[in-house]
Amino acid sequence: MTRSGSSKGFSDWQPLPGWAPSPDVLRETLDGGQAFRWNEANNIWTGTWSTHCVQLRLGDTGLQWRGTPGTTAADLRRYLAHELDWTALTNSLPWRSDTHLAHCITAFPDLRILRQPFGETLLGFLCSATKQIVQIKQMVALLAERHGQSLPPWRAQLPLGRGSAGAEPSTCHRLPTWSEIATIPEKDLRACLLGFRARYISETATFLSKHPGWLDETEALPYPAAKARLMELPGVGEKVADCVLLFGAGKLEAFPVDTWVLKSLARRYGLDGWKPAQVAHFGRTHFGPLAGLAQQYLFSWERKFGGR
Repeated sequence: MTRSGSSKGFSDWQPLPGWAPSPDVLRETLDGGQAFRWNEANNIWTGTWSTHCVQLRLGDTGLQWRGTPGTTAADLRRYLAHELDWTALTNSLPWRSDTHLAHCITAFPDLRILRQPFGETLLGFLCSATKQIVQIKQMVALLAERHGQSLPPWRAQLPLGRGSAGAEPSTCHRLPTWSEIATIPEKDLRACLLGFRARYISETATFLSKHPGWLDETEALPYPAAKARLMELPGVGEKVADCVLLFGAGKLEAFPVDTWVLKSLARRYGLDGWKPAQVAHFGRTHFGPLAGLAQQYLFSWERKFGGR
């Protein structure tokens, strides 16, 4: 087993049985719009959530991982929703009667939905309005580097230009908590390239700091009630609420509708001209209680192959 070296702050490489994605599927899962804190260099993926900094790579015997002190395999398995039988879940989707969905599943076998920290997922998707993935990643990286606490040091493997300032950072930083964000002036949030989103994030942070436990209570609610509650927050519409519930609460019935999903449903299902709320209702009805998993297949396929 390869030694990591104490200067990097990582444990040794260890196997992670139970998931054997292809390089493309690993990339799509980690860097395809579910999460915004993963970067790849030299076939090694480095990601951060909560107080954990982890690296993943595909070795000869499957997926391998290593993490900073305090991070366990159980922490990573929870983040990757390892406890769910993704093969069985995917097999229960209506691909037998839906040719396009079958094509999408074939293109991305073993794709899964991450289970990220609920509060961090909310922050990431509040940054997402009218932005592409690379821009959202830059915003959350700046928030972490400037306002989050540093995690154990590691020798960064990001190429120049991947960091917010075009240089290789020397530490992992966790995102600031909502209570910490509530103390940050809005102008400092704007300096993290948030633009108009800074006001929504600042107002949400103020609300959450005055209502401890609100996020935990919301995460525990059934999907319809949790969605309605999230949409009471500044800047949270239907799409953001559905993204937060799907990628941060494991509510697989959520069906986020963005421009890629609109294109997919218009081109492949004849829903041209339908409004996002109508498309979301169709998605939940047509694909059933695992609509969110189907949505991720449609989204991934449309982004990669839709223009061909």
